[in-house]
Amino acid sequence: MPHNGIDIDTYILLTIYPIISFFAIGFVGRKFNLDEALKYFFQGVSCLLFALFYIVMIPRGGAQGLAIVLILFGILLLFMARKHKISPKDQTL
Repeated sequence: MPHNGIDIDTYILLTIYPIISFFAIGFVGRKFNLDEALKYFFQGVSCLLFALFYIVMIPRGGAQGLAIVLILFGILLLFMARKHKISPKDQTL
């Protein structure tokens, strides 16, 4: 079976790094009472930056699948930030 450039333990770490940043941004946002739209924006941008980094820096496309998922999740978070900024009262759960 061909090798994709990274080992499974490296792939697991590449999965954990965006999760840590995502929850860290949420924690800092809650600690400093940031607006939800701003939190979503920063989380979306961090996902997109991780995806860009994975596409550019990981050899032989070893994390392209993870990068695609991060791009989709980042775009979703940016749309959520926009929706929350436009109508913040409609966001009751």
